[in-house]
Amino acid sequence: MRKQVALSLIGGFAVLLFSGALLGALRQSAPPIRIGVVYSLTGTMADSERPLLDAVRLGVEEINADGGLLGRRVEMVVADGQSDWPVFAAEAARLIKDQHVSAVFACWTSACRKAVKPVVEGLHHLMFYAVQYEGLEESDAIVHTGAAPNQQIIPGTRWTLDHFGRRIYLVGSDYIFPRTANRIIHDVAAIADGRILGERYVPLGSDDVGAVIDDIRRLHPDVVLNTINGDSNRPFFEGLRKAGLGDVPVMSFSVAENEMRSFGGAALTRHYATWTYFQSLDNPENKRFVAAFQARFGAQAVTSDPVEAIYVAVRLWAQAVREAGSDDPGRVNRTILRQSMNAPSGIVTIDPATRHLWKMVRIGKVRPDGQFQQVAATDDPVRPAPFPFYRDREDWNAITAALTSGTAP
Repeated sequence: MRKQVALSLIGGFAVLLFSGALLGALRQSAPPIRIGVVYSLTGTMADSERPLLDAVRLGVEEINADGGLLGRRVEMVVADGQSDWPVFAAEAARLIKDQHVSAVFACWTSACRKAVKPVVEGLHHLMFYAVQYEGLEESDAIVHTGAAPNQQIIPGTRWTLDHFGRRIYLVGSDYIFPRTANRIIHDVAAIADGRILGERYVPLGSDDVGAVIDDIRRLHPDVVLNTINGDSNRPFFEGLRKAGLGDVPVMSFSVAENEMRSFGGAALTRHYATWTYFQSLDNPENKRFVAAFQARFGAQAVTSDPVEAIYVAVRLWAQAVREAGSDDPGRVNRTILRQSMNAPSGIVTIDPATRHLWKMVRIGKVRPDGQFQQVAATDDPVRPAPFPFYRDREDWNAITAALTSGTAP
């Protein structure tokens, strides 16, 4: 009897081993779930966008280390947007139609997002956009994990006016985000009795900032609000320092830890930024995230708000895939609206009405090492308002149309 029991146990154990091996083999042979990743690996935006590719890679590797999704590995299909908006649109279409990706993680500038938006909408697909932006947009095909204007531009401007004075100078790159952001800043300044002394724009990638520096030296503003994107920040920061203007308060809205280090922003002694996340945040989840990022990409690698936001996007997407029991974009697009997580920046939740995240607002002063010391923050996550509440949507749509056509005042 004992012999029969022993043989039965051995046989059962062998079956379990065989079943486990078979399941593992099936998982290995199952086709991967593919995601498209489109960021600028070359061109003027490359320094800003490359770390976002790294963050997606970290998220995917962690998911695969935990067994993948639905018994399948997740595989990245990467394309270089080349800092060129039509290239972004073409690559997004190629990845969806030819590579059959299940979701697209893409874009830094609003110009490239607006180029990709009709692609993902027309193909009934799903895109994650992880950079703070000017708002005035909602799409059933896009999930925004970066800050809406009421989570960055508006509170950052108001804090700046309250702490440095009402005489403002505006400088930005010459495309839709800076021009729309500055239109919102004009509104905030008017409400707060602020005065715009000057407003100039430089082409993306240009180093011709001499007129901007001359303006700031001549007008002596209380504070400069900076919406320059990409490597044009380098000559701007250097120009301020060489002109002896390194102690003029600057609030930057598109310069995070990586850009501060790359472009010399820490050389300005009164340089601030408004974000929803800083690498220096002292909480267990952020410490784990930073340690994992640096273990994977080097001890000198830095995280940032956009880096954290795209990492969060990957993890939220994975949660939605598991809940849907499918990687089909249509099904995931429904379950994604029920997702939240304990992120490195704190608890984040997708707002189903706007497809943006509830997020904290944080203001930091740049330290000499290019990191940020948080000097102010909201007590709780802020509800996203891509269309700020002080105007109705019809007014905002008219303003957007005027800015896009170049007829805005």
